[in-house]
Amino acid sequence: MPREYDKLVRDDIPRIVRESGETPVVHAADDEEFDRRLREKLVEEAEEFAESGRVEELADVYAIVDAVLDRRDEDWETVQTTAREKAAERGGFEDGIVLERVE
Repeated sequence: MPREYDKLVRDDIPRIVRESGETPVVHAADDEEFDRRLREKLVEEAEEFAESGRVEELADVYAIVDAVLDRRDEDWETVQTTAREKAAERGGFEDGIVLERVE
């Protein structure tokens, strides 16, 4: 019985599926679809990390962000610089502050 996925997967997944005796049905995304699917995959992996808290899921988030940066011809230094600027302006997340409401 076929299983539907319709999601971006790692490059070696089709080979792994074939090695298991099944037949993957795939296509290569064009630029617009690839960018959209990377964003979708980032949300998927972030939700999996939020649910499990496992470092393996965080590694998947890292891999997706790395792919997004590569597609945009950016690097981690840009992300780190932007993060430092935001922290200087609004603070970091070291203190565990939870905003309950504003009255």
